[in-house]
Amino acid sequence: MTGLVSAELLDRVRTRLALTSDTPTAATVAAAIRAEASGVLGDTDLLDALRTLQTELTGAGVLESLLVQPDVSDVLVTAPDEVWVDRGHGLERADVDFADEAAVRRLAQRLALAAGRRLDDAQPWVDGRLPGTAGANFGVRLHAVLAPVAQAGTCLSLRVLRPATQGLDALHRSGTLTDESHDLLRRIVEARLAFLVVGGTGAGKTTLLAALLGTVSPRERIVCVEDAAELAPSHPHVVRLVARPANIEGVGEVSVRHLVRQALRMRPDRIVVGEVRGAEVVDLLTALNTGHDGGAGTVHANSPEEVPARLEALAALGGMDRAALHSQLAAAVQVVLHCRRDARGRRTLAEIAVLERPTGADVVVVPAWHDGWGPGADRLHSLLERANR
Repeated sequence: MTGLVSAELLDRVRTRLALTSDTPTAATVAAAIRAEASGVLGDTDLLDALRTLQTELTGAGVLESLLVQPDVSDVLVTAPDEVWVDRGHGLERADVDFADEAAVRRLAQRLALAAGRRLDDAQPWVDGRLPGTAGANFGVRLHAVLAPVAQAGTCLSLRVLRPATQGLDALHRSGTLTDESHDLLRRIVEARLAFLVVGGTGAGKTTLLAALLGTVSPRERIVCVEDAAELAPSHPHVVRLVARPANIEGVGEVSVRHLVRQALRMRPDRIVVGEVRGAEVVDLLTALNTGHDGGAGTVHANSPEEVPARLEALAALGGMDRAALHSQLAAAVQVVLHCRRDARGRRTLAEIAVLERPTGADVVVVPAWHDGWGPGADRLHSLLERANR
């Protein structure tokens, strides 16, 4: 800072504001500046200080301008002068920076407080969710790690939770789906086959799942369970249940697993879990094995072949052993859809596979379609024909 507005003055104002429980407003910030400056600031310096502190104390601070951009999905801070964004084509440097490490730390702690979480030396990391903003109706997922756990300084990761509303036809037009895969996906949904959408981070799993749900008959009731609200299928009858973390006192948690159990009592035609990432896989497979055909979920896996091993690990968290998992999986899920993001950042449906379980063996994933038919094609056609009888 220059002139009469020094870094020491701003620190005193921050401290004064921190001692109040009210959300800072322009009036309260201006009053705090005048009090700490002992009335010696002129109008120009006062406005300078007010502008600096308002940027820091409201929204996501200097990152707010990035989060409201419609094409930004992630904003990452690895150092005061290293801010990165993902606009769907990989990471790129943003023309935004912080004054120093302390400024990054202050922002991380303020955002954690806004998410109802604690972030300090005793609890040096946080995972939470911020309320929606103009550019992200469903909010922002927050993760932060403080130094010295983050060796280079406070590390801040913000994932914009935009509603996944694109339809299947729109994905077809954009090149995510080919003519053949577009037709197959419609038939899979109409046949009420249970499916898992798999892929890596940012591969388009949620987008594809929402598009598929949009093709479900309007006479059916869909109950979606999510850890963070992202699914917004274009369908007239969707019930959305969203998990809730524990508050600062460590109480009030509502887990995805609890919500999957509640979904069973809500007369669902289809049960959907936005992302299967823990013990809730046990309840989802149980639900799909109790007459709830056509259910779905997403799983983080880099290839379809990894799915059984990934589900084994998650099922173990819920107390289900390996043999039981394979028995439940074989009966509950028929199809795996693999999303991939290529080197140019384009999201595509790379593969459609089926699950098979040879007698006395574990479940295996067999490719049925990948720019052409694979060894699992006969089983896929058999499943589709059987459903239409």
